Amino acid sequence: MNVRTSLLLPCILLSACASKSDLNYVQTEVSRLKEDSQSIKTQSAGSYSEITQYREEVASLKGGLEELRYNNSNTLKRLDVEDSLMVRKTDDIESRLARIEQYLGISDTSKKPLTKTLPVQEGVKGAATPAAIAPVVPAAAVADAGDDLLKDGLLKLSKSEYASARDTFKSFMAKNPKSPKVADAQFYIAESYFNEKWYEKAILEYQVVIAKYTKNPKRPAALYKQAVSFEKIGDAANAKARFKDVVTLYPTSPEAKLAKKKLQ
Repeated sequence: MNVRTSLLLPCILLSACASKSDLNYVQTEVSRLKEDSQSIKTQSAGSYSEITQYREEVASLKGGLEELRYNNSNTLKRLDVEDSLMVRKTDDIESRLARIEQYLGISDTSKKPLTKTLPVQEGVKGAATPAAIAPVVPAAAVADAGDDLLKDGLLKLSKSEYASARDTFKSFMAKNPKSPKVADAQFYIAESYFNEKWYEKAILEYQVVIAKYTKNPKRPAALYKQAVSFEKIGDAANAKARFKDVVTLYPTSPEAKLAKKKLQ
């Protein structure tokens, strides 16, 4: 019996030592895991704080953007109302002037400045001598050159070469500032932006035709296409106002028929 006890005692001691070593290892690992967990929690808290801050900044930016959109929309509405009034006042003034001219019998030829030709006396000392005559370029040649530019611009427009077409129309306007077709070139510039679906820019370019070239045949189309452009960007109020302008100012035009359908 004593022999057995003496043999078992070392085994029990070794087993106890091994268990104590394992326990220490487990405790060390548990402590390390606790530290890692605490570190992760700290990092997560910091990341959550940053994410919350980013969310607040994004929300603030969205709020500012919405405010800008709202202010811009109100500004456009106000400007459009003022512009519509100016368009109508301009047309009314022109109509009154036309009636006054008709009543007074004033024709376009009477408005042309009179030129006075002084006779040249031959054989008189000190008499004026004719000035050197500059070569005259035929008007038809100038017109043909301008027409070629317009045709070239329209060809580019038909091929969807919008930027190049605009450059050509602008070149025509610069070289032929007194041509009655300058208004057409301006209208085609607006058309290029419309076809490009850059409606905000098209609105501004159509406005030039509307405000500056009040007697141009393309003005009804400019008013209508500007209204469609407003419609495309979701500005129903300005679109409706412009459609009404087309119907009021040009009731017999093809654009008026289209505008009436839009207003239904």
